[in-house]
Amino acid sequence: MTTDPSSFLTALRLSDSFLPVGGYTTSYGLEQYINEDRVETGDDLRELLAAYLRRVVGPCETVALANAHAACADADLERLLAVDERLHAVTLPREFRESSTKAGAKLSELFGSNGTAGSNAGERNGHGHGASSDATEAATDGGEFATAVADAVDIGSTPGHYPVVFGVVTASRGLSRLEACLAHAYSFVSGLLGAAQRLGRFGHTEIQSVLERLEPTITEVCERHVDDEPAAMASFAPLAEIMGMNHERAGRRLFMS
Repeated sequence: MTTDPSSFLTALRLSDSFLPVGGYTTSYGLEQYINEDRVETGDDLRELLAAYLRRVVGPCETVALANAHAACADADLERLLAVDERLHAVTLPREFRESSTKAGAKLSELFGSNGTAGSNAGERNGHGHGASSDATEAATDGGEFATAVADAVDIGSTPGHYPVVFGVVTASRGLSRLEACLAHAYSFVSGLLGAAQRLGRFGHTEIQSVLERLEPTITEVCERHVDDEPAAMASFAPLAEIMGMNHERAGRRLFMS
């Protein structure tokens, strides 16, 4: 099957650090690892990010994203809110919660409340050759659901975590659940690699080498957790959480988290 060009471009846009959601300001504890000299080599960095993927991004954020995507497909707002609330409960460091909800609010503002989420949906589902009425109706419903979620985030009735909003946006834009999970995981990894580079410990070539070596882990983690139920959502990364909490009180900080 040929990937729909509009959906593919949406995936690229969402996984690009150029997206103005504040990802440039976050390191999710990586800055503290580097400040404490716990990450010194490219292998150290790769192992740390692989652990993030397997213990946090996969079993926690990917599960939330996939279920938010499914909730959007079913237009089930109650399920969506429950997924968002559980993700909020299992994200322990305050900085991590704040980074996620701030980014989610910005993503929701960009794609949800202004109607862009469903603006080209009919053309997208018809691959540019005239969509069926059923496909057009489904896409329109996706756009309306994204707007409803954006409204809930805006009035504070749900935390609006980034993976949850990401799931809604990608569903309303025609990406499959696995494609959405892959785009999110890639974005997470590339964001932390960008943070590591800006902290001055790693050069461009080494960063690209780490990214390439992490691609199989990204795929493995997403395929493993894409079909998990919301009740399975959990993370187990005690040291990463401690680093995040220590970062809140660090004397020198370049990043918000």
